[in-house]
Amino acid sequence: MSGLPRTLATRTDRRQRGAARHIVVLILAVAAAIGGWLLFAPAERAPDVAFAAIDGRKIGTEDLRGKVVLVNFWATSCVTCVKKMPMITESYETYRDRGYEVLAVAMSYDPANYVLNFVQTRKLPFTVALDPVGEVAKAFGDVRLTPTSFLIDREGRIVKRYLGDVDQKLFFADIERALAS
Repeated sequence: MSGLPRTLATRTDRRQRGAARHIVVLILAVAAAIGGWLLFAPAERAPDVAFAAIDGRKIGTEDLRGKVVLVNFWATSCVTCVKKMPMITESYETYRDRGYEVLAVAMSYDPANYVLNFVQTRKLPFTVALDPVGEVAKAFGDVRLTPTSFLIDREGRIVKRYLGDVDQKLFFADIERALAS
């Protein structure tokens, strides 16, 4: 701006700063609106499905009302899923007496004998279900990536979604909050 008179350059700078401030305020307002919507948006209800447990039981969504439930979509071939199983086992053992349930749903492409072997060798204490044609995964929003988990409150509402690896402290804190409400 060396070629402009000093007063014109000063006015131009002020206009640019003012416009920049307006843009920042607009961005903050949009971010606050989105954050408020996410915070106060009604929780989505878990789909009404029937889980086919590997022990032959059929468990319906209604059977789980009154409990906080983790529905975990996983596969024996998924490294992160395998890594995450001890944490899920610990969460189940820690909170089951307070009304917490875990349903680990094996993906449709996971052979049943692999799933059964995994459950037996790791002595998983919670319910493991097969989803041979992918109906349950589809009902939960067409889950394709593993691990994908849903934390469901006592009223049957999805209160948290997890994709991939999860920090154990945050995960346990989410369960504590769901159990407290």
